[in-house]
Amino acid sequence: MDLDLLRTFLAVHRAGSLTGAAPSLGLSQPTVTAQVRALEEQLGRQLFVRRARGVTPTPAADELAARIAPHVDALSSLTVGEIDPFAEPVHLAGPTELTTMRVLPALAGLVADGLKLRVTFGLADDLLAGLAQRRFDLVVSTIRPRGRGLTATPLTDEEFVLVGPRGFDGDPRTAPLVAYAEDLPIIRRYWRSVLGVRPPSGPSVVVPDLRGVLTCVLAGFGVSVLPRYLCAAELASGSLIALLDPEEPPINTLFAVTRAEPCRAGPAAVRDALLADAARW
Repeated sequence: MDLDLLRTFLAVHRAGSLTGAAPSLGLSQPTVTAQVRALEEQLGRQLFVRRARGVTPTPAADELAARIAPHVDALSSLTVGEIDPFAEPVHLAGPTELTTMRVLPALAGLVADGLKLRVTFGLADDLLAGLAQRRFDLVVSTIRPRGRGLTATPLTDEEFVLVGPRGFDGDPRTAPLVAYAEDLPIIRRYWRSVLGVRPPSGPSVVVPDLRGVLTCVLAGFGVSVLPRYLCAAELASGSLIALLDPEEPPINTLFAVTRAEPCRAGPAAVRDALLADAARW
């Protein structure tokens, strides 16, 4: 049986659609459709039921996927890794600020060795869904994924700090708030964890980028809660001040997430480099 047909079948089974499987295979959607039909003809069984959105595997498809997945994955990893571990680009995804300031610098050595990177920014839930659909090889996530299809390896804990501009001497509980989003996701968590209450009001300024929030706080717009890694230099220089010093500041665990299958050499090298570097974050 043609290994390419089995590889295409497995990609469709995992993606849940013919269109969704095509990019990871480097094929067009009509070619994927033709290969699935060829495999169905060889087996004499229907493998997928076509729906308005995607496909639904038949019991025969589920049984076939369970039987062949470990072997197809192992063969794919072997053929690519033995020729050149960086032959294929690694599709990496993560939050904008963390990826820009911590993740990418940690991969400089691999890029010098020939690693090709394709980077996507976004929210954790969207990126994890894309990983499951095989649009990405590895996601740096601020949340632990649910389900058995993904494997999460803890990287490090990010600490959150309530900050204000140099010379701020007001009450941070009543100061104007600069937030990442309208519903105050980071600020609300800090307020409940450290102060035991909800924030008293909505934000004065909303900037959907934590680096923009940092800029606004430095300019005197108000106070905010930021990951310490993002504002460590400003805190050290005194241009930004920590307004509270709780015994147990809120933290959030960061994860390197891959699919629960044998990892190609490129994504595995990226994951290992991040694990080695994350202790400095």
